[in-house]
Amino acid sequence: MQTSKYLLAGERDALWGLTVSTIGYEEIGPGDPYPTKGHADGYYFNVEKGRTLNEYQLLYNPEGEGLFRSAHCPETRLKAGDMFLLFPGEWHTYHPLSAVGWKSYWIGFKGKNMDDRVKHGFLSPEKPIYHVGYSSVIEELYRSAYKQALEEAAYSQQVMAGLVNHLIGMMYSLERNILLSKNQQQVDMINRARLRIRQSLESDLTIQQVAEEMGASYSNFRKLFKEFTGLSPATYQQELRLQRAKELLSTTELTVKEIAYRLNFESPDYFSAKFKAKMGCKPSDIKMKE
Repeated sequence: MQTSKYLLAGERDALWGLTVSTIGYEEIGPGDPYPTKGHADGYYFNVEKGRTLNEYQLLYNPEGEGLFRSAHCPETRLKAGDMFLLFPGEWHTYHPLSAVGWKSYWIGFKGKNMDDRVKHGFLSPEKPIYHVGYSSVIEELYRSAYKQALEEAAYSQQVMAGLVNHLIGMMYSLERNILLSKNQQQVDMINRARLRIRQSLESDLTIQQVAEEMGASYSNFRKLFKEFTGLSPATYQQELRLQRAKELLSTTELTVKEIAYRLNFESPDYFSAKFKAKMGCKPSDIKMKE
Protein backbone atom coordinates (compact mmCIF):
# COMPACT_ATOMS: atom_id res chain seq x y z
CA MET A 1 0.00 0.00 0.00
CA GLN A 2 1.26 3.47 -0.90
CA THR A 3 -0.16 6.96 -0.61
CA SER A 4 1.79 9.94 -1.89
CA LYS A 5 1.39 13.53 -3.00
CA TYR A 6 3.61 15.67 -5.23
CA LEU A 7 3.61 19.43 -4.73
CA LEU A 8 4.54 22.63 -6.52
CA ALA A 9 6.15 25.68 -4.94
CA GLY A 10 6.45 29.19 -6.35
CA GLU A 11 9.43 31.52 -6.38
CA ARG A 12 8.09 33.40 -3.36
CA ASP A 13 7.65 30.13 -1.44
CA ALA A 14 11.35 29.45 -2.02
CA LEU A 15 12.22 32.72 -0.27
CA TRP A 16 10.77 31.21 2.92
CA GLY A 17 13.89 29.06 3.08
CA LEU A 18 12.37 25.61 2.60
CA THR A 19 9.78 24.15 0.25
CA VAL A 20 8.20 20.69 0.19
CA SER A 21 7.96 18.73 -3.07
CA THR A 22 6.68 15.28 -2.08
CA ILE A 23 5.26 13.44 0.90
CA GLY A 24 3.94 9.94 1.36
CA TYR A 25 3.58 6.69 3.26
CA GLU A 26 3.93 3.04 2.29
CA GLU A 27 3.47 -0.37 3.83
CA ILE A 28 5.53 -3.19 2.36
CA GLY A 29 4.55 -6.63 3.65
CA PRO A 30 6.86 -9.67 3.73
CA GLY A 31 7.49 -10.80 0.17
CA ASP A 32 5.80 -7.75 -1.42
CA PRO A 33 7.51 -6.30 -4.53
CA TYR A 34 9.66 -3.20 -4.03
CA PRO A 35 9.84 -0.41 -5.06
CA THR A 36 6.11 0.20 -5.29
CA LYS A 37 4.56 1.66 -8.44
CA GLY A 38 3.11 5.12 -8.81
CA HIS A 39 6.22 7.26 -8.30
CA ALA A 40 6.57 10.40 -10.39
CA ASP A 41 9.39 10.90 -12.89
CA GLY A 42 12.67 11.47 -11.09
CA TYR A 43 11.61 9.54 -7.99
CA TYR A 44 11.23 5.90 -9.08
CA PHE A 45 14.45 3.90 -8.83
CA ASN A 46 15.91 0.48 -9.40
CA VAL A 47 17.24 -0.97 -6.13
CA GLU A 48 20.32 -2.44 -7.81
CA LYS A 49 21.20 0.73 -9.76
CA GLY A 50 20.17 3.22 -7.09
CA ARG A 51 19.36 6.83 -7.87
CA THR A 52 20.35 10.47 -7.28
CA LEU A 53 17.80 13.14 -6.31
CA ASN A 54 17.91 16.91 -6.68
CA GLU A 55 16.36 17.42 -3.23
CA TYR A 56 16.55 16.24 0.36
CA GLN A 57 14.26 13.49 1.61
CA LEU A 58 13.69 12.50 5.21
CA LEU A 59 12.32 8.99 5.81
CA TYR A 60 11.07 7.35 9.01
CA ASN A 61 10.47 3.63 9.46
CA PRO A 62 8.40 3.01 12.61
CA GLU A 63 8.20 -0.71 11.77
CA GLY A 64 10.21 -3.26 9.82
CA GLU A 65 13.81 -3.58 8.70
CA GLY A 66 15.82 -2.85 5.59
CA LEU A 67 19.18 -2.00 4.06
CA PHE A 68 20.63 1.40 3.09
CA ARG A 69 23.70 2.34 1.07
CA SER A 70 24.94 5.63 -0.37
CA ALA A 71 28.04 7.18 -1.91
CA HIS A 72 29.31 8.11 1.58
CA CYS A 73 27.75 5.30 3.64
CA PRO A 74 28.50 1.57 3.32
CA GLU A 75 25.61 -0.89 3.40
CA THR A 76 23.88 -0.47 6.77
CA ARG A 77 20.97 -2.29 8.38
CA LEU A 78 17.89 -0.14 8.94
CA LYS A 79 15.93 -1.03 12.07
CA ALA A 80 12.46 -0.14 13.29
CA GLY A 81 12.56 3.40 14.63
CA ASP A 82 15.30 4.62 12.27
CA MET A 83 15.19 7.85 10.28
CA PHE A 84 17.45 8.41 7.30
CA LEU A 85 18.23 11.50 5.30
CA LEU A 86 18.87 11.60 1.55
CA PHE A 87 20.97 14.45 0.18
CA PRO A 88 20.70 16.17 -3.23
CA GLY A 89 23.31 14.90 -5.66
CA GLU A 90 24.15 11.94 -3.40
CA TRP A 91 23.78 8.48 -4.95
CA HIS A 92 21.83 6.07 -2.73
CA THR A 93 19.75 2.94 -2.64
CA TYR A 94 17.60 1.30 0.03
CA HIS A 95 14.94 -1.36 0.40
CA PRO A 96 13.04 -3.34 3.05
CA LEU A 97 14.16 -6.84 3.91
CA SER A 98 11.95 -9.18 1.87
CA ALA A 99 11.27 -11.47 4.84
CA VAL A 100 10.20 -8.56 7.09
CA GLY A 101 8.90 -5.61 5.07
CA TRP A 102 8.41 -2.17 6.61
CA LYS A 103 6.20 0.83 7.17
CA SER A 104 7.78 4.04 5.96
CA TYR A 105 6.97 7.76 5.86
CA TRP A 106 8.87 10.18 3.62
CA ILE A 107 8.94 13.86 2.83
CA GLY A 108 11.01 15.60 0.15
CA PHE A 109 12.15 19.23 0.33
CA LYS A 110 14.82 21.73 -0.60
CA GLY A 111 15.96 25.18 0.43
CA LYS A 112 18.56 27.40 2.06
CA ASN A 113 17.52 26.32 5.58
CA MET A 114 18.77 22.79 4.89
CA ASP A 115 21.77 23.88 2.84
CA ASP A 116 22.98 25.97 5.78
CA ARG A 117 22.63 23.07 8.22
CA VAL A 118 24.76 20.90 5.97
CA LYS A 119 27.25 23.73 5.40
CA HIS A 120 27.74 24.17 9.16
CA GLY A 121 28.09 20.46 9.87
CA PHE A 122 24.81 19.76 11.67
CA LEU A 123 23.86 17.26 8.96
CA SER A 124 26.16 15.32 6.67
CA PRO A 125 26.05 12.66 3.92
CA GLU A 126 28.63 10.79 6.03
CA LYS A 127 25.92 10.28 8.69
CA PRO A 128 22.58 9.76 6.97
CA ILE A 129 20.98 7.38 9.53
CA TYR A 130 19.58 8.40 12.92
CA HIS A 131 18.43 5.91 15.55
CA VAL A 132 15.49 7.66 17.24
CA GLY A 133 13.20 4.78 18.24
CA TYR A 134 9.43 4.79 17.97
CA SER A 135 7.88 8.24 18.29
CA SER A 136 4.17 8.98 18.00
CA VAL A 137 5.10 12.68 17.71
CA ILE A 138 7.17 12.03 14.59
CA GLU A 139 4.37 9.97 13.04
CA GLU A 140 1.86 12.73 13.76
CA LEU A 141 4.14 15.35 12.16
CA TYR A 142 4.27 13.31 8.95
CA ARG A 143 0.48 12.85 9.01
CA SER A 144 -0.04 16.57 9.57
CA ALA A 145 2.23 17.41 6.64
CA TYR A 146 0.36 14.93 4.42
CA LYS A 147 -2.97 16.47 5.44
CA GLN A 148 -1.66 19.92 4.52
CA ALA A 149 -0.45 18.58 1.18
CA LEU A 150 -3.87 17.11 0.37
CA GLU A 151 -5.73 20.29 1.32
CA GLU A 152 -3.33 22.59 -0.59
CA ALA A 153 -4.68 25.57 1.30
CA ALA A 154 -3.17 29.01 0.81
CA TYR A 155 0.32 29.22 2.33
CA SER A 156 0.39 25.49 3.02
CA GLN A 157 4.05 25.47 1.92
CA GLN A 158 4.94 27.61 4.93
CA VAL A 159 3.06 25.27 7.28
CA MET A 160 4.75 22.20 5.79
CA ALA A 161 8.15 23.90 6.01
CA GLY A 162 7.56 24.34 9.73
CA LEU A 163 6.63 20.67 10.08
CA VAL A 164 9.80 19.61 8.24
CA ASN A 165 11.92 21.77 10.53
CA HIS A 166 10.18 20.18 13.52
CA LEU A 167 10.90 16.70 12.14
CA ILE A 168 14.59 17.49 11.62
CA GLY A 169 14.87 18.97 15.10
CA MET A 170 13.22 15.90 16.61
CA MET A 171 15.51 13.57 14.69
CA TYR A 172 18.62 15.48 15.68
CA SER A 173 17.77 15.82 19.37
CA LEU A 174 16.17 12.41 19.98
CA GLU A 175 19.22 10.47 18.83
CA ARG A 176 21.60 12.59 20.87
CA ASN A 177 19.47 12.31 23.99
CA ILE A 178 19.28 8.53 23.55
CA LEU A 179 23.07 8.38 23.31
CA LEU A 180 23.58 10.67 26.28
CA SER A 181 21.07 8.86 28.46
CA LYS A 182 23.03 5.61 28.11
CA ASN A 183 25.29 7.00 30.83
CA GLN A 184 22.84 8.32 33.40
CA GLN A 185 25.64 9.34 35.76
CA GLN A 186 26.95 11.79 33.20
CA VAL A 187 23.46 13.16 32.55
CA ASP A 188 22.93 13.67 36.29
CA MET A 189 26.31 15.37 36.62
CA ILE A 190 25.59 17.89 33.85
CA ASN A 191 22.14 18.62 35.27
CA ARG A 192 23.65 19.23 38.72
CA ALA A 193 26.32 21.44 37.18
CA ARG A 194 23.76 23.53 35.29
CA LEU A 195 21.76 24.04 38.47
CA ARG A 196 24.93 24.96 40.39
CA ILE A 197 25.85 27.57 37.78
CA ARG A 198 22.32 28.99 37.68
CA GLN A 199 22.19 29.38 41.44
CA SER A 200 25.59 31.10 41.63
CA LEU A 201 25.38 33.85 39.01
CA GLU A 202 26.15 36.56 41.55
CA SER A 203 29.11 34.72 43.08
CA ASP A 204 32.69 34.33 41.88
CA LEU A 205 32.19 30.61 41.20
CA THR A 206 34.53 29.40 38.44
CA ILE A 207 33.94 26.58 36.00
CA GLN A 208 37.08 24.90 37.35
CA GLN A 209 35.43 24.84 40.79
CA VAL A 210 32.23 23.40 39.33
CA ALA A 211 34.21 20.61 37.65
CA GLU A 212 35.98 19.84 40.94
CA GLU A 213 32.66 19.74 42.81
CA MET A 214 31.34 17.30 40.19
CA GLY A 215 34.40 15.09 40.66
CA ALA A 216 35.57 15.48 37.05
CA SER A 217 38.64 16.86 35.33
CA TYR A 218 38.12 20.26 33.74
CA SER A 219 38.76 19.02 30.20
CA ASN A 220 36.38 16.04 30.51
CA PHE A 221 33.73 18.14 32.23
CA ARG A 222 33.92 20.81 29.51
CA LYS A 223 33.65 18.20 26.75
CA LEU A 224 30.62 16.49 28.31
CA PHE A 225 28.92 19.79 29.12
CA LYS A 226 29.24 21.06 25.56
CA GLU A 227 28.08 17.74 24.12
CA PHE A 228 24.98 17.83 26.31
CA THR A 229 24.05 21.53 26.08
CA GLY A 230 25.70 22.72 22.86
CA LEU A 231 27.59 25.38 24.84
CA SER A 232 30.83 25.38 26.77
CA PRO A 233 30.24 25.77 30.54
CA ALA A 234 31.94 29.19 30.50
CA THR A 235 29.67 30.40 27.69
CA TYR A 236 26.63 28.94 29.46
CA GLN A 237 27.55 30.84 32.64
CA GLN A 238 28.14 34.10 30.77
CA GLU A 239 24.89 33.84 28.79
CA LEU A 240 22.93 33.37 32.02
CA ARG A 241 24.72 36.31 33.63
CA LEU A 242 23.83 38.52 30.68
CA GLN A 243 20.18 37.47 30.97
CA ARG A 244 20.30 38.24 34.69
CA ALA A 245 21.92 41.60 33.92
CA LYS A 246 19.07 42.52 31.58
CA GLU A 247 16.60 41.67 34.33
CA LEU A 248 18.48 43.79 36.89
CA LEU A 249 18.75 46.71 34.47
CA SER A 250 14.99 46.65 33.90
CA THR A 251 13.78 46.06 37.47
CA THR A 252 16.27 47.69 39.85
CA GLU A 253 17.96 51.04 40.46
CA LEU A 254 21.42 49.49 40.24
CA THR A 255 23.88 51.25 37.93
CA VAL A 256 25.59 49.55 35.02
CA LYS A 257 28.82 49.54 37.00
CA GLU A 258 27.16 47.96 40.04
CA ILE A 259 25.54 45.26 37.95
CA ALA A 260 28.82 44.50 36.16
CA TYR A 261 30.63 43.85 39.42
CA ARG A 262 27.65 42.14 41.07
CA LEU A 263 27.66 39.57 38.27
CA ASN A 264 31.46 39.20 38.36
CA PHE A 265 32.36 40.66 34.98
CA GLU A 266 35.98 41.76 34.69
CA SER A 267 35.05 45.43 34.28
CA PRO A 268 32.06 47.59 33.34
CA ASP A 269 33.53 48.10 29.86
CA TYR A 270 33.91 44.35 29.33
CA PHE A 271 30.36 43.82 30.59
CA SER A 272 29.00 46.50 28.23
CA ALA A 273 30.79 45.01 25.24
CA LYS A 274 29.51 41.49 25.94
CA PHE A 275 26.00 42.78 26.64
CA LYS A 276 25.86 44.72 23.36
CA ALA A 277 27.16 41.74 21.39
CA LYS A 278 24.45 39.52 22.87
CA MET A 279 21.49 41.87 23.21
CA GLY A 280 22.13 44.29 20.35
CA CYS A 281 22.13 47.35 22.58
CA LYS A 282 24.22 48.85 25.38
CA PRO A 283 23.21 48.34 29.03
CA SER A 284 22.79 52.10 29.34
CA ASP A 285 20.21 52.05 26.53
CA ILE A 286 17.91 49.89 28.69
CA LYS A 287 18.36 52.28 31.63
CA MET A 288 17.48 55.23 29.42
CA LYS A 289 14.19 53.58 28.39
CA GLU A 290 12.92 53.46 31.96
